[in-house]
Amino acid sequence: MPSLRWAAIVALAATLNNTTPIAAAETVGKAVVIKTAVTGATGPLVVSAPVHRDERIRTSNTGLGQFVFLDGTKLAVGWGSSVVIDKYVFNDDNSVKNLTIRAAKGTFRWISGSSSSSAYQIVTPAGTIGVRGTAFDVHIAPNGKTAVVLLKGSARFCSGGGCRELKQRCDCVVASPSGAMSDVTKVNRSVLTALGTQRALPFLTGTQQLSGGFGTGGNCGLKVAIQQEHTPRPQQQRAPSPPSPGTPNPPDPPAPPTDDGNNGHGNDPGKHDPSNPGKSYGPGRKY
Repeated sequence: MPSLRWAAIVALAATLNNTTPIAAAETVGKAVVIKTAVTGATGPLVVSAPVHRDERIRTSNTGLGQFVFLDGTKLAVGWGSSVVIDKYVFNDDNSVKNLTIRAAKGTFRWISGSSSSSAYQIVTPAGTIGVRGTAFDVHIAPNGKTAVVLLKGSARFCSGGGCRELKQRCDCVVASPSGAMSDVTKVNRSVLTALGTQRALPFLTGTQQLSGGFGTGGNCGLKVAIQQEHTPRPQQQRAPSPPSPGTPNPPDPPAPPTDDGNNGHGNDPGKHDPSNPGKSYGPGRKY
């Protein structure tokens, strides 16, 4: 029995010595801006920290992270967000063969790098975004409802309800995990209402500021619309209030005199005889 135990120990030691070390996670980019709290697979991220394939990046309710991938692709992650760098296959010519981002919730800005547009894919709970030399913002609500706003180039959003082509700057589509999808329209305040929060799309409303080449030269008028909504309107002039109860009305002006045929000496009104002076001689006197 002791010999069998010893043999088992020797076999286990040999197995451990021959085990191949786990390969280090593949670096696919780095952080260039970190604000408040942004965490990765190993904890809080800082500026210049590497990001890796299959890494999940999370931000706090005020957090902001900006990342640049090896091929120059840029990804901004806004407040309350969660995203996974799902696939990353790098070519020898400093381009990627496949870069798939799986966005779970929150706000993101995507700016394509130097790789072929067909290499990029962004997956959301409501559908998939196909990239064509593109810059766009995405917001994913907690219930999975997703809005895509095109900022440059073109993009296609496909879900169970079909596909929508975004071709012009500020084109927007909103889709639900159920497959329901809106027509393409220009982004406006109603999109924030559909997403259930006025904090949606913070890079366009101005709630969060991007830097380091992550801007796109405008906010589709959404920032001005939000500012106007919160600007107090001037009060309209009110009509004069009626007099309060108990306040006497001013007296009416005196009526102008009228000629009713009575000279003030007893003639009936309207029956004045010019030959009769209208004088009274008292009781019993004749005239």
